[in-house]
Amino acid sequence: MSLVSSSRSPVFSFVVVADTHINEDESLSSSPYQTNALANARARYVFQDIAAMSPAPRFVVHLGDIVHPVPSLPSFMQAVENFRSISSSVKVPIHLVPGNHDVGDKRVQGMPADQVCDAYLDTYRKAFGRDYYAFDEGPLRLVLVNSLLINSGLDEEVRQREWLEEQLSSAGDRRIFLFMHYPPYIYSEDERGNYDNIDQPGRDWLLDLMRRPQVEATFAGHVHNFWYDRVGEGEFYMLPSTAFLRHDFTEFYRTAPDVEFGRGDAEKFGYFIVDVYADGHVAHSVRTLGRQVSGDSEAFAPVDQFLTHPKTSMLDNMGVELRHPWAESMQITATGGVQEFGRKWARNDYPLLALWEMGVKLSKVPVLDLEEQESRTRMQLMARMGHRYVVTTLGLPRGAQSVDELSRAGVAAYEVNFPSAQFEMHRHALKTRRETDGVQIFYSPILSHDPDQYDGQHFNHVIKAGFSLEDLDGVAQTMSASRQAGEIDGVTVRITPDQDLLYAYREMRAFHERTGCEILASLKLAGPSLAKERADDAANVASVAQTIVLSRASSGIRYIYDTFMDVDRGYFPRHAFIDRHFNPRPMARAYCCLNALLSGLGDCQLTDVDKATAESLEFKAGNQSFRLVCATAAGFRQLEHLPSGAAVLDLASGQYTNAASVLEEAEADGLLHVVLITLK
Repeated sequence: MSLVSSSRSPVFSFVVVADTHINEDESLSSSPYQTNALANARARYVFQDIAAMSPAPRFVVHLGDIVHPVPSLPSFMQAVENFRSISSSVKVPIHLVPGNHDVGDKRVQGMPADQVCDAYLDTYRKAFGRDYYAFDEGPLRLVLVNSLLINSGLDEEVRQREWLEEQLSSAGDRRIFLFMHYPPYIYSEDERGNYDNIDQPGRDWLLDLMRRPQVEATFAGHVHNFWYDRVGEGEFYMLPSTAFLRHDFTEFYRTAPDVEFGRGDAEKFGYFIVDVYADGHVAHSVRTLGRQVSGDSEAFAPVDQFLTHPKTSMLDNMGVELRHPWAESMQITATGGVQEFGRKWARNDYPLLALWEMGVKLSKVPVLDLEEQESRTRMQLMARMGHRYVVTTLGLPRGAQSVDELSRAGVAAYEVNFPSAQFEMHRHALKTRRETDGVQIFYSPILSHDPDQYDGQHFNHVIKAGFSLEDLDGVAQTMSASRQAGEIDGVTVRITPDQDLLYAYREMRAFHERTGCEILASLKLAGPSLAKERADDAANVASVAQTIVLSRASSGIRYIYDTFMDVDRGYFPRHAFIDRHFNPRPMARAYCCLNALLSGLGDCQLTDVDKATAESLEFKAGNQSFRLVCATAAGFRQLEHLPSGAAVLDLASGQYTNAASVLEEAEADGLLHVVLITLK
């Protein structure tokens, strides 16, 4: 597996895997779900993927639920043997912590299986070795915790407790990473005990340890879903499974789940690659998409992985608008199975995961997100790793937050929306707010009359905001004077999908150079009719690819796509970066690929901006030359004459290919295709 990352070279990397649930048989499982029967083939893919990593990781940590049969079943040892065989392709050390399927469920009433006991611990140790231990690697101390012992009442609980406290106390200057199966909590530190967390009093004891200043990160499994939080100064990650989704949490979905009522939502399966630096770490999510390698086949086709993250991305002036709730909390229904006695609270962190995988650092949010405690707290959390926010308001901002509160929440700017007829009366107030809050102000006019609303037959009730490209000449003098007076920093410009992005770039750049105003380019994904869906993923890929290049080619323009998640109901239905199950669309993959490739190369220089077209855009970044091609078959015939050694990246799939394959596919389907060609 070839890794392309926006990160600088780490000291070393390691892999974290969770909940493989290896079965006793290749195609059978003690679970009634067909998804579970595929666990072995999916785990085999994961370990072969890890084995193919270049550069190789230093080690692998497995967070438990290594096998699916519990220790009381006669099939347990066969599943153990299968795990050994399946993971044997990995030649670096694999460190294991036990899960509830490996040693029994936690000690509490209402658990659905046999509970942890000395006999099951002995069985685990004979099969896998130690159930808790630590090792040092470079600047780190890695501490593996048996979370099933906590609150167990077993003699070993006391021994682990004393040992764990000693490991943290004796670490010296080493940074500490903790690994465990059960997370202490999934939603809040004071939540009620349930199947997915550690109960009191052990939870508070563990959280106190996690708050120690040298604890940099904690990784937990069990929940088969992604969540992120901080405990003290340490980052806290809950990982997805490689085998199946805990589908009670598909309650987050606004549309019906797919395979086996959500259990087989393979786009959420995956593992983590963690890059370790002298001054911190970056945890990358790798989606395996449920890929499989069968037991009787030696064939393995590694895929290219493009890794980026807000901590490492250099794409500072491009982002997305979060129209949907992006940190939504809700009560998860008690449907039975592992949750029978009441609902539990959980937060949907899948939009956040998608933002991280794309390396998005800039988001536009409604002022409601800043005003409400829960979303503001998440903004503050994200700001600590580089997220920045443009807060859009209807009318003047109310100034409810102090300068310090705005800074901690990562607020970089206000986008202030009101009709242009009110601009003169608000100029002084804009200046006061800008000086008081210490953030930038972008003025966005609300269009009070739009001739496009009526086409002679239909009248569309549509709100539009932002200057059009055609407006810019007429407002240049007024906006320039307002900027010089300290009232605004820039303006919002509205760009629709049918507009040529290169033309828009030239017009906005000229306006910026003439007025000194920065520009917030609002890139619309909706079509012209509020009643018709725009679902052109290929056009979206072309748009985001061109925009990323243009955003790196000049300062003074920030590009924000007006939709992050699909709109599949209401007005202007449209595709965007993620679907309503929060899974990435091709547009997100293209964003990730280009961000990972270009972040470390510095700014882009367009080779000849006056001759560039939407079909072919040549540019340089660092010491490399590129050509972005967005074309149908006719435009791709130029690929027949590429220089030797040119690399062709299909931005929709995120995989390297070759010129002949792209041309053949384009001729067969007649559709738009988007590739990035590295010329040298």
